Amino acid sequence: MSVLPEPRYPTVTELVVSARALAAQRPGVCILRQIGVSRAGRPLHLLSVGRARRAVLVVAGAHSNEPTGGATLLSVAERTLNDRKLRDGTSWHFLLCADPDGASLHVTPAPRSLFDYHLGFYRPPGPEQPEWSPSELPPDRLPPETRALTGIIDELRPFLQVTLHGTDVGGSWVQLTKDVPGLAEPFAKSAAELNIPVETGASDAAGWPASGPGVHVMPAPGAGAAYPSMPDDARCSTWYHVHRYGGLTAVVEVPMWASDLVDDPAPHPAPAAAMRQLADRLLRDTRQVERVLADALPRLDGTAGPLLRAARWGLELVPGLAADWTHTTPVNGSRAYVGSVDAFGRRLPLRAAAMLMRVLQETDDRAAPRLERLVSTWSHAFAERFRARWVPLEHQVEHQSRTVVAAALHARDRAT
Repeated sequence: MSVLPEPRYPTVTELVVSARALAAQRPGVCILRQIGVSRAGRPLHLLSVGRARRAVLVVAGAHSNEPTGGATLLSVAERTLNDRKLRDGTSWHFLLCADPDGASLHVTPAPRSLFDYHLGFYRPPGPEQPEWSPSELPPDRLPPETRALTGIIDELRPFLQVTLHGTDVGGSWVQLTKDVPGLAEPFAKSAAELNIPVETGASDAAGWPASGPGVHVMPAPGAGAAYPSMPDDARCSTWYHVHRYGGLTAVVEVPMWASDLVDDPAPHPAPAAAMRQLADRLLRDTRQVERVLADALPRLDGTAGPLLRAARWGLELVPGLAADWTHTTPVNGSRAYVGSVDAFGRRLPLRAAAMLMRVLQETDDRAAPRLERLVSTWSHAFAERFRARWVPLEHQVEHQSRTVVAAALHARDRAT
């Protein structure tokens, strides 16, 4: 069965159809079941391969704008089904999409450019993200997607959870809640073979120690946050839920468009000054979006849907983040880190503008063309600045799949 019959990212419906076909082919080994529903009533499906007590859980679709994970999940499921060694004493469980509601709103299955990608962009605010909601909401307000995810962790007690993420422009990296000795070598080898840069200074893992290039390990409790203003805390996320059973989580990131600017470990000549400049640009760009929002808001007649809610949440992060970059010493002085922060600073206002643009287009608001021009300008500037080159979809999937399998094998050795 071909996982990727055409060069585009599979929809949630296609993922379910493919998983059902796998379960039908090998009913003695595979089972597909529903483990919950989303806020909008969409089913959450889990595909299990093997019946061993020792388990690996693979999660796709935690962020709707990071679509590689669904295709990777199917690829790894096929590998485990066809390779008895991977199932030797280990069962594999695949959550097809952790946020099907979000996936229904991010509608760029085959982006031809970064601008095209942003025309259908959606990423929910932090409290609505299945993995991150526990860091921002009390237990009695967690969304059903989060409760389903933690519930299956409680049932399976996996020694490893792998959650499949991605980035628009940049490189590949791994975040670990505990170290997995030996993972860095196959990860780097795979990236090199597929011409995917390794993001050695990922802003998502700012201040985390590295066990190898691009493999970052969560710092010990009590370590200060690199960006104190940010509301999320990985130690409160579902990544850490597996720790109560002695397990760990590996977050595997892979880019859609690669940039060789994020893998340069050489010292930046003036990192603090560069961070201040990036903070200034972040504030300027954000003000442009806020002006459009302020102008259009009276005409939206109380519209408060997910796109507008997510756009406003992203804009609200900016003042604190800009202050962090301005007033704190950079946790990493490399060119790679400054490049990663540069990309981060472009994403926040661009994503907010893209989601607000969609809201205004739906209401045929007169400000929509203005925002579309802004999204186009920023998308092209982002791609040009980072010399972005498309990573073939099969390479995105292959690298992420290899890293998942390598993490499982090395973590299994660690657990025994």
